[in-house]
Amino acid sequence: MTPLEALALYPLRSTALPGGLRVSHREAGMAAGVTHVLLHGIGSASGSWVRQLDTARGLPLRLLAWDAPGYGGSDPVKADWPRAGDYAERLWAWLDALGVHTPVTLVGHSLGALMAARAAVQAPQRVQRLVLLSPAAGYGNAEPAVREQKLRDRLATLERLGPQGMAQARAAAMLSPGAPAELVDAVRDSMAQVIPAGYTQAARLLAHGTLAADLAQLQCPLAVASGNADGITTPAACQAVALAGGVAWNDLGSVGHACPLEAPGPVNALLGLN
Repeated sequence: MTPLEALALYPLRSTALPGGLRVSHREAGMAAGVTHVLLHGIGSASGSWVRQLDTARGLPLRLLAWDAPGYGGSDPVKADWPRAGDYAERLWAWLDALGVHTPVTLVGHSLGALMAARAAVQAPQRVQRLVLLSPAAGYGNAEPAVREQKLRDRLATLERLGPQGMAQARAAAMLSPGAPAELVDAVRDSMAQVIPAGYTQAARLLAHGTLAADLAQLQCPLAVASGNADGITTPAACQAVALAGGVAWNDLGSVGHACPLEAPGPVNALLGLN
């Protein structure tokens, strides 16, 4: 079954939060309580975790994969130039609305790493373990000219091509050169559905994010991993994140940036989905 075919098994669900806001997500697993919460990257959505959802279906676990604010059916955060804390606050409000109060394994992929790390700092008692996959460190500590150029380039691509054009141009770069076509199709499908306003907010978060600052405040176990064929958050960049967090870097093999999709075996083992 291809990733896109499998995704139909995990329809979007929507949760109402106080104030009328909504968050959408997908879920799988047989446990009564939530064990894992998965946060996707900037050009993706909850469906990027389809292989993890597949693995959890028959296990005594329960995975929730959210659509970040401004993605899927999730209402955006209020700030035009949001910080990681804005997304972290929405995460905890969403889990409160679902009645999730026991500690979870919190997993962030790419931009989701900035959200997950800030959430772990905000509510350390609610995070049993933090796992960062192909983490985006943010450009908050970069030279202002570099930071602004990165942001301009990303938003200019979106404006010039639109979500579908951007997906067509960039999907293959999210994977290793030898990735099967069905994986490229899955990445392209997800990226083509990004909402420009939500993507713009997320790009601004990335531009000003400082992952290392949050890692210095962590009070829970941490794991950092990526593929050695990742050309977006390179092995060297991910090794620097691991060093900032005081842990070893986990090499997921010859896979690209979309490692939850391309390397489900090593990723699932790292997450304890067994």
